[in-house]
Amino acid sequence: MDTPVPEKADAVRRLREHLADVRELRAAARAAPALARARRALREWQAARLARTHRDLLDSPRYGAAAAFFLSDLYGTKDFAARDEGIARILPRLARVLPATALDAIALAVELDALSERLDLAVVRHLRSGQPEGPLVIAEASYADAFRATAARSERERQIALVVRIGTELDRLARKRLVAGAIAMMEAPARAVGLEALHDFLARGFRTFRTMRGAQEFLATIAARETWIIEQLYAGARQPFALPAPEG
Repeated sequence: MDTPVPEKADAVRRLREHLADVRELRAAARAAPALARARRALREWQAARLARTHRDLLDSPRYGAAAAFFLSDLYGTKDFAARDEGIARILPRLARVLPATALDAIALAVELDALSERLDLAVVRHLRSGQPEGPLVIAEASYADAFRATAARSERERQIALVVRIGTELDRLARKRLVAGAIAMMEAPARAVGLEALHDFLARGFRTFRTMRGAQEFLATIAARETWIIEQLYAGARQPFALPAPEG
């Protein structure tokens, strides 16, 4: 189902709020280096799990680039601080030059970043309560226990919904013929003022979705798989990351 076209003022408001949220969360993580290291270990574990779950999409000629983009730029081990700090620094200018669709995609990405930071920190603290010393060791059973104990199911479902909405906005953006030229023209000015990370996010997202030629099946596949895994985790399944066999 199509989502409504975003309004620029609303996208800017949400972007400002989520930037403040994620910057506060990152500051708390930086204040505790051991916690930051454990958080990175958790994200590496989760990224590896996502790569296993969606291996066929990563290997797909049509969907491989989009799957790699999602794992690196929406939920992976990449540090998004440079991107978000750059956005905060020139938000009024971005609001003037970018279309509402692009601003909405950025706002959703930062919202996902903030939500993931909050949930990951909660999971790390729960895991650390049983492992106060040494490198964080993560097993499926301990992860599943922490996953259930630290967040309501609705928050996890919100992560999936955000991924789908970001993909939808990038797909919508990729259909606009004039956007490619605008993004290309932004590259030199963006690098001149230290906004390489933001430009890279927009440019690669645009290219990825433009070459995919329609994202509906790709996004539906990710949503269905991740929703199934959430259901299994909250049900206490013995193998929560095992997907059901395809029908037929």
